[in-house]
Amino acid sequence: MGLLDGLLGQVAENVDIQNLAAKIGLEPDQVEQAVHALGLAHVEPGDTAALAAEQTGLPVAKLQEIIGHIGGEGSLAQFASLLQEHGGGEGLLGKFGSAAASFLKG
Repeated sequence: MGLLDGLLGQVAENVDIQNLAAKIGLEPDQVEQAVHALGLAHVEPGDTAALAAEQTGLPVAKLQEIIGHIGGEGSLAQFASLLQEHGGGEGLLGKFGSAAASFLKG
């Protein structure tokens, strides 16, 4: 969680994975996956929350709640940019997405 907490700290004050999880009623691991998925989905065409929901299995409403807590779309755009700069697409969720796509195709 250290990398995501560090990146979140650069775009939103007083937001960390543990804190956010407690506020919205999810496990920290779920929030970590959600934040990562939101960061990756933000640069893709389509609805960011809906794309992240497909990736994580979390409800769109929870993902929208996370977006609100991290400072809205503007902060999410900054976070997505930082995530790309730090190779965030190659993390666990990126690998999971690739594995899931392979499984579904084949």
